[in-house]
Amino acid sequence: MEDNRLSSRVRGHRWRRRGVLGALAATTAVALAACGPATGGPAQGAGSGPGKDTLTIGVSLSLTGDFADPGKAAERGYDLWVSDVNVRGGVLGRKVSLKVVDDTSNPNQVTTNYTNLITKDKVDLVVGPYSSLLTIPASQVAKRYGYAFLEPAGGGPKVFAQHLDNLFFVQPAAIVRQGDIFVDYLLSLPSAKRPRTAAYASLDDPFAAPLADNVRKRLEAAGIKTVYSQTYPDNLTDLTPVISRVAAAKPDLLVSGTQSEDAYAQVKAMIQLGFNPRWLFVSNGANNPVEFPDKVGKDSTEGIFTTGDWYAGSRQPGAPEFVKAYLAKYGGTETDIDTTSAEAYSVGALIEKVAQKTGKIDNKSIISALHSGTWQTPIGDLSWDANGEPKSHYTLVQWQKHRLTPVYPADVAAAEPVTAKPAWGE
Repeated sequence: MEDNRLSSRVRGHRWRRRGVLGALAATTAVALAACGPATGGPAQGAGSGPGKDTLTIGVSLSLTGDFADPGKAAERGYDLWVSDVNVRGGVLGRKVSLKVVDDTSNPNQVTTNYTNLITKDKVDLVVGPYSSLLTIPASQVAKRYGYAFLEPAGGGPKVFAQHLDNLFFVQPAAIVRQGDIFVDYLLSLPSAKRPRTAAYASLDDPFAAPLADNVRKRLEAAGIKTVYSQTYPDNLTDLTPVISRVAAAKPDLLVSGTQSEDAYAQVKAMIQLGFNPRWLFVSNGANNPVEFPDKVGKDSTEGIFTTGDWYAGSRQPGAPEFVKAYLAKYGGTETDIDTTSAEAYSVGALIEKVAQKTGKIDNKSIISALHSGTWQTPIGDLSWDANGEPKSHYTLVQWQKHRLTPVYPADVAAAEPVTAKPAWGE
């Protein structure tokens, strides 16, 4: 899931992400203007030229820099789909070739990369990078040249505020809507079984704080009283004082609007203080199946709620096949698979499905097809509004027996939710 499992070094550079986003429109406009007027040449014939045996897909990924870890996870997902589809004969009989260039996690470089992929390399299609920071300028280049832009990891509000009809975020919903499924679950319970009071502790971050605010507003409207709410600065590393104040308010529920490092810090502070709320929802950080138990201790994860779109044991159509192919190519175990890899793989799966349905593989056909109907992917059934924002929802998952387990909605649940969080270490 995009922007919510940032590596520790990205955590230290969050200020840069915010500052660049604030000036991004002007920067991108200058960069695009420097490219000269679009001729329409690449877009008109992209993917539809007669006699072309290869379908070339271009992508800019962060192989170095702040986003290198998730960038490489996305690369694994893209590469895996290319390998799989070529075994099946390619797309409409055309072998798929993936051209990857490194953007060094830099928005100016990503603009240059996509411009070159389209105008110089004349790739047939392009797919998206990692993060909203890079997706915004990249999608504008794609729009300028008439290219479809399926992207696995750019779900921030400013992405959809561009109102681009060529953009499709390949996750179930916008990032700030992650907490909705948790609220849906709570409100599905009889009122006597719901939490009566709630506290909110969230990072001052454009993805974390709005998510917690959405949850708070819905729960307050349902009669769940807010007894504490605080947004803490992103340079705060010791969250013990924050959690101490939360504990003093004695809430039934704690909603933690987090990224990665602060999620770990919150949990460690709760353990240190012996504060164990009956309900605990941690928006991000807790949905990393590898890093979360490593950072907080595998015996300290039990009962924590979070959300996801792909998880070990997923029964979504295509998910078991994805897992089998991933393990055959990269090794490891199912719980080692980064969600970003599943999301990038799903981008390729969508391209393949459009080709199967329409009998075409050009940008115009992809854009038109994805704006109608619902499409099955390994991360769920997807559809989009006019701005490329997905119209589905994430899955509510809970740590049970050292494993992220889907618990709601019922049609994807592998277990019943545990409604009273066990004590730490149990």
